[in-house]
Amino acid sequence: MAATIRALAKTELYEAFAASGKALASGKRLELLDLLAQGERTVDGLAKVAGLNLTTASAHLQTLKQAGFVATRRDGVRIFYRLAGDDVAQLFALLRKVAEHHQAAVPAARDAYLGGPGTAELSRDELRARVAAADVVLLDVRPVEEYLAGHIPGAISIPVDQLAERITELPEHAETVVYCRGEYCVLAHDAVRLLTANDRRAIRLNDGMLEWRLADLPVDDGDRP
Repeated sequence: MAATIRALAKTELYEAFAASGKALASGKRLELLDLLAQGERTVDGLAKVAGLNLTTASAHLQTLKQAGFVATRRDGVRIFYRLAGDDVAQLFALLRKVAEHHQAAVPAARDAYLGGPGTAELSRDELRARVAAADVVLLDVRPVEEYLAGHIPGAISIPVDQLAERITELPEHAETVVYCRGEYCVLAHDAVRLLTANDRRAIRLNDGMLEWRLADLPVDDGDRP
């Protein structure tokens, strides 16, 4: 009898673990976690960026909430979603790396999305040294609301979709270090290619804001770009 009870308890435990796995078994839900790793957002804001209608976005967010991955707050009639904790961001980042290392389809899909041959890059340590030496311009090409939610100290904000028309705001002869959401974010790749095509020296941080936060490095917020 005791053995049977113990076996049932073990089954319930592993089913509880599996519920978390099931919540992650959707590319769109992972994309929503990626966006929420940049800062809290409303349902309609998430739906717009993720290319979802409101009903579908709400359903995905409810699944993530039931699994404990996201939390909410209400401001009047608006509901804001955020990650439930840094451990959720760590899980998301680890899932991507494990998939890249062990799933053959991931590297090809990554390269196709990020756009062919990799752009030049540097590490977080190299970036910090160069910022300290004041020999680079640090450029955040995420949407403004993500910049305001938290950015690398010293970074200026020019969203990638505005960069072509605002390129003259960048010093012409300084090298620009570009970053965006994370290692698998295409925005910085696109920005470096655009800057290079306009005869500007540009290089990309080899990951982005997600990894910067997870490394517990300084973050500024609230500054207007």
